Amino acid sequence: LLVAAWRWLRGAAGPVRGGSMRGKTVIITGANSGLGRAAAAELLRMRARVIMGCRDRARAERAAREIRAEVGERADGAGELVVRELDLASLRSVRAFCHRVLQEESRLDVLINNAGIFQCPYMKTEDGFEMQFGVNHLGHFLLTNLLLGLLKNSAPSRIVVVSSKLYKYGEINFEDLNSEISYNKSFCYSRSKLANILFARELARRLEGTGVTVNSLHPGIARTNLGRHVNIPLLAKPLFNLVSWAFFKTPLEGAQTSIYLASSPDVEGVSGKYFGDCKEEELLPKAMDDLVARKLWDISEVMVGLLK
Repeated sequence: LLVAAWRWLRGAAGPVRGGSMRGKTVIITGANSGLGRAAAAELLRMRARVIMGCRDRARAERAAREIRAEVGERADGAGELVVRELDLASLRSVRAFCHRVLQEESRLDVLINNAGIFQCPYMKTEDGFEMQFGVNHLGHFLLTNLLLGLLKNSAPSRIVVVSSKLYKYGEINFEDLNSEISYNKSFCYSRSKLANILFARELARRLEGTGVTVNSLHPGIARTNLGRHVNIPLLAKPLFNLVSWAFFKTPLEGAQTSIYLASSPDVEGVSGKYFGDCKEEELLPKAMDDLVARKLWDISEVMVGLLK
């Protein structure tokens, strides 16, 4: 049982051996910690120009210094690490971030929608959206749409959407997307992750023939600060820490599929798929419902102000 649990939780993916990303620009949301930080470091090693989109600028700058120290200076042309402020709980911040990117960047080769919030108490974003749906889905929805022009002009380019296996427990309830009738923190997280997959699926359909690919993924269970809102009894913490150390993925292991989809020639031209441990996986029917995906897209456009 322990061996089976270890294999399921950690997955079988080894380190991605990607090629050079020299000359390519990558944006990673939530890149100051966890999976995003690990992906930023690896793509920097591949000589990419990595833009870290982070809510807390001070923490992001500190993480950037640490990553530069880890990767080290390279005489043969290292990548570049850039910190930009981005709060996905604020549509105003998302628009300001994209405005600056469009002003300063001549190209965008990869967008990794990585940042997320997990099972937080009921709270709302600056714009009045339930926090998990607002950050995990709507913030990234607006971000991606505002950067689509640059991605198309830089084609072939890629969009990578980090979801979760927990999408299986979510439902898209169009009567209560903002959780004003009822709120369950676990259900709302799963719903936001299902929304990620449906968004990626619909976006891939809309981008057919443009040279921009879109794929979603689940990273597995990793030791990150994503679970900071989960209350673990004090007496149970030593056991939880032992279990997580033994069975959970490290951030680098959890980031492997994101790095793979961002850099590997194996998935060049592949779009509209769902991956885990660097392999394509099957989705439940509710995550492949094109009618729901299109309706969610239409409603999201209105919610973020792209359409009146």
